Amino acid sequence: MALEIDLNGRTVLVTGGTKGVGRGIAHRFADAGATVVVCARSEADEPLPADWHFVAADLRDPEAAAAAVDAAAAVTGRLDCVVNNAGGSPPADSAAAPARFTQRIVELNLLAPYWVAQRAHHHMTGQGSGSIINIGSVVAIRPSPTTAAYGAAKAGLRQLTTTLAMEWAPTIRVNTITVGLILTEQAHLFYGEGEARARIEGGIPMGRFAVPTDIGDIAVWLASDLASYVTGAEIAAHGGGERPPFLDAGA
Repeated sequence: MALEIDLNGRTVLVTGGTKGVGRGIAHRFADAGATVVVCARSEADEPLPADWHFVAADLRDPEAAAAAVDAAAAVTGRLDCVVNNAGGSPPADSAAAPARFTQRIVELNLLAPYWVAQRAHHHMTGQGSGSIINIGSVVAIRPSPTTAAYGAAKAGLRQLTTTLAMEWAPTIRVNTITVGLILTEQAHLFYGEGEARARIEGGIPMGRFAVPTDIGDIAVWLASDLASYVTGAEIAAHGGGERPPFLDAGA
């Protein structure tokens, strides 16, 4: 018998939820019946579903992050899950990256999730339960040329997850989804197109890139009662990892 996850009556905040991975995550929560609140610095280029709620916020500002969480909780009077998805980084030469650029990358990918989690803690402890899901990256566990600050921030996010999970158990569960290569609106900037993209895809053991809803499926499970004993965990969503170069060199 198929087991379906029902999140009716629960409210989720997805940061960076207007496009890309965040939008895919938000769609899956909506499919499961949750009330969906998304936030970003500006409104989406494509209209959001009519039953979603939008909050504008620059989460690098601690006060703005707290206000966004408060606004999400005010929609239904509760906040059951926060997905810290907002993040990213353009490439930059590590030897020449400006200080302000580096600071902003760390603020967005490490400090902003912390500010959001702190305020979510306030609401979740008040209601006696909650789930925080941090969206990580494989750059946290391997070298990250031209995105050094981003990789370091994502590595910090892994540590933050395990620490908060230990501190805030058993009331609040905190987990990480470590994402690999994924197709979004900006995939061509990272993987190219045509034959170049096909070569990269061929190196993924699962034989394909992830799509945003793949990550959403994992997030919905982590937010559900089926994962009630899962906290401080890192779920790898990378299709089996990256093929070691020496295998092809040897061949």
